[in-house]
Amino acid sequence: MQETGLAPDKVVFVVVLKACARLAALEQGKQLHSDIIKRGFQSDVIVGSTLVDMYAKCGCTEDARELFNSMSERDVVSWTAMIAGYAQNGLGKEALALYEQMKQEGVQPDNVTFVLLLKACASLEALEQGKQLHSDIIKRGFQLNVIVGSTLVDMYAKCGCIEDARELFNNMSEPNVVSWTAMIAGYAQNGLGKESLALYEKMKQEGVQPDNVTFVLLLKACASLAALEQGKQLHSDIIKRGFQSDVIVGSALVDMYAKCGCTEDARELFTSMSERDVVSWNAMIDGYAQNGLGKEALALYDQMKQEGMQPDLITFVVLLKACASLAALEQGKQLHSDIIKRGFQSDVIVGSTLVDMYAKCGCTEDARELFNNMSERNVVSWTAMIAGYAQNGLGKEALALFEQMQREGLKPNEVTYICVLSACAQSRLVDEGHYVFDSMCKNHGVTPTMEHYACMVDLLGRAGCLADAELFINKMPIQPCSVVWMSLLGAARNHGDAEIGRHAFDHVVTLEPKNAAPYVLLSNIYAAAGRKDELAKIRNEMKDAGVKKMPGCSWIEVDNQVHAFDVHDATHPQSKEILAELDRLVGLMKEAEYIPELSFVLDDLEDEEKENALCRHSETLAIAFGLINTPPGTPICIKKSLRVCSDCHNAIKIISKIVGRDIIVMDANRSHHFKDGFCFCGDYW
Repeated sequence: MQETGLAPDKVVFVVVLKACARLAALEQGKQLHSDIIKRGFQSDVIVGSTLVDMYAKCGCTEDARELFNSMSERDVVSWTAMIAGYAQNGLGKEALALYEQMKQEGVQPDNVTFVLLLKACASLEALEQGKQLHSDIIKRGFQLNVIVGSTLVDMYAKCGCIEDARELFNNMSEPNVVSWTAMIAGYAQNGLGKESLALYEKMKQEGVQPDNVTFVLLLKACASLAALEQGKQLHSDIIKRGFQSDVIVGSALVDMYAKCGCTEDARELFTSMSERDVVSWNAMIDGYAQNGLGKEALALYDQMKQEGMQPDLITFVVLLKACASLAALEQGKQLHSDIIKRGFQSDVIVGSTLVDMYAKCGCTEDARELFNNMSERNVVSWTAMIAGYAQNGLGKEALALFEQMQREGLKPNEVTYICVLSACAQSRLVDEGHYVFDSMCKNHGVTPTMEHYACMVDLLGRAGCLADAELFINKMPIQPCSVVWMSLLGAARNHGDAEIGRHAFDHVVTLEPKNAAPYVLLSNIYAAAGRKDELAKIRNEMKDAGVKKMPGCSWIEVDNQVHAFDVHDATHPQSKEILAELDRLVGLMKEAEYIPELSFVLDDLEDEEKENALCRHSETLAIAFGLINTPPGTPICIKKSLRVCSDCHNAIKIISKIVGRDIIVMDANRSHHFKDGFCFCGDYW
């Protein structure tokens, strides 16, 4: 237009500024601003308001405010543009403050103003200001506006007032799909997935047609509830409504199937999608990771890169968690390199997850160095490092960091206290644990949850204070769950207390009748005590209950590949070499006066057969594989799905001395670092 010599008018500038705002094209917007000044349109209220909107949508709220303040004339559109700029840039408090100034200057807000302000209140969970806005809306006569009404429903729901939101919704004269979706979202966001799904049924009965946003929210509700059948019905409705090709809906479907444990269905759906964005890939990667399929998650990431899809922050967070679950340190380091290349290393969430990954792979020094170098640290970062120390049995270091956290003015949350109490339990810091628990309740106003109580039972039980632990449970103000009783049962197993063990066992099987763990632990108590009659009885009880023990599984990463081993596994391509290496190690171990703890083999076998059974546990198979496939002197890191038994713990200590290697075993409870015949846990776990 300019090349033809035609002079743009105000309307042209307004339209092109809106284009810049949509594209966040700041430099072109600035050029337009210069042209507007040259043409003398800068004092026009419509042009000025659109300039404010453009700067705000490009993230330049200070420039937008400076321009807004300099305007000689301002109408409701100008004020609303500036309020929108604050709200859309996460500056809700500034948006609400500007509204107060707007009222003082006598400018009347419109429905758009109220919608933006209500969204700001929702993001801030500013209920009182939201209620004041509700009052203003009624005074201005906007309460019947369906968009304003829907946003009010959303605001109350996001502030946790779900009953108020529902009352508002019920009183709406003509709720539309946005209104219904706002209420469905409110239920879902407040953990009321069943109510979301029930409201959807009513929505259908009322003849209101759902849109893609409705379906996404409902699928999330199904995912949170693991409501597979209702998820499948939604899938059918999505196909009927023609939303199956919508990439956002498709991604939510993948997520729903994966979170319901149907990873094959999720993958089939993912593969069939005509269009996939980074959210789709993340949903499938996360689905694998959450179902314990870390290898598949990492393989899909490689495919993602091959297809040219750029990972985002969420991709890396999910993959780092997968590496942590597999103890896949080398792949975790490769991801760390990719994160640096992508420029995500300064993100506090990614940084915290990196700290967690290194710590869970037994590299606490690397984790701490990374933690120290973080440009920004929040409570999640501190908690991740404290948790890393706890899992690796470094209780004193965890407590020191916890104290430093408080000195620097950060307020610990419930999870932080769980990690600190766990650290005390892992390191026999009984007095310190009591102090932290009492301080949490009395001085910091944190109401203990079931997890905190379970940590205290674990703390007392591990230290051998079984009577105190049982008394603590009996005095709990809430009904103890199976985890609490399992902590006591585990402690009874460690200290050979059959009476308390049986008492704890009875509670666990009442709460979780299909859980095999209590049967195994009580069997171990009886076997170690030589009480064959009770052992036979508990085996029969287990058989009668139809409960089967899940075999242990261990993973080891070699050359960026994760290898998995089950107990007595003979399926690996290198099985012959692995068993030969184990035989060699057993011979050397016997020379070192290793005596196997045969009580851990519960089958009716001869002693020699029992010895062979112990030597074929999944972690020893993984260690033998690592020894024959990695250079001498390099550390070996493995992950185990269950707790390491005492016999394997003793055996691995001797192996670490024989082969002259550090061996790190991360079991279901904690990390064990073996070196020169010792474990850093001090045989206390």
